[in-house]
This record gives sequence, structure tokens and C-alpha cells, in this order.
Amino acid sequence: MIGRVYKIDELIKPNKVLIIYGPRQVGKTTLLTNFLSGIKLKYKLDSGDNIRTRQVLGSQDFTRILEYASGYELIAVDEAQQIPGIGMGLKIIVDQIPDIMVIATGSSSFDLAGAVGEPLTGRKITITLYPVSQQELLSVNNKSELK
Repeated sequence: MIGRVYKIDELIKPNKVLIIYGPRQVGKTTLLTNFLSGIKLKYKLDSGDNIRTRQVLGSQDFTRILEYASGYELIAVDEAQQIPGIGMGLKIIVDQIPDIMVIATGSSSFDLAGAVGEPLTGRKITITLYPVSQQELLSVNNKSELK
């Protein structure tokens, strides 16, 4: 069985957070950057690996968080599991900025799920990316030399 194809543009919604879970090296960042390269929205792409991003989004300081997200239609945070308190930071963004869209990716789904669970109740859409299986590769690349 071939895995599901996700179309990010069909999943993002105003004042909701799209959370993309998945193990390391499964393609979350590639999916996100490919999506962002084809949109016309004014967006900010950041990473939880960035200390300043962690300080702002983990602060629960409305002023700092709203200044960070102000002027954008879409906020994308890769490696969001690196940010302590990320759920509350994202909640502040979607609750306080009309029509903003947010995407967060995380390789450690347990850590990210715990961080965003309660603060984003009713405010999130989640998808999980899985590694490509050998069967999926064969179904796409079924060449005579593989038989």
C-alpha cells in the first residue's frame, strides 16, 4: 500500500496550527521548504534550533511573540520540539493574530505532542510522515532491471 500524499495547501487553515510529525530524516523539512517555495503568502520560516526563536516562542510574552509574528500571513517553525513551551507560543499567535496560518514540524513526535497537546486543543491539525517503504519505492520505480 502506498502512503498518503499530503497537500499542505489543503491542510493549512487560518488560525490553526498544522503540525507535521515524523521521525528524523523522513522529509519534514523538505516537504515544508518545497511548499514554501511555491506560495505567494508572506511567510517567516524559522527553526527551533535557533536560540532567539526558542527565547521568543518559549517566552509566553505576548508582546515579544506578537512582534515576532507581526506582518506575516504564515509562520513556519521547523524542529519545533526544540522550543520549551512551544504549544503556548503557537496558541498566542493563532489566538491573537487574525487569519494567520502556522506550520510546525518536529522529529520527536512524543516531545512535540506533549508540548502542543493541551495549549492547542481545537487549534491544530496533525499529520505524520513515515519513511518510504521498499514496496512504495518499487511501485514508483518498477523497472525491468528490478525484477
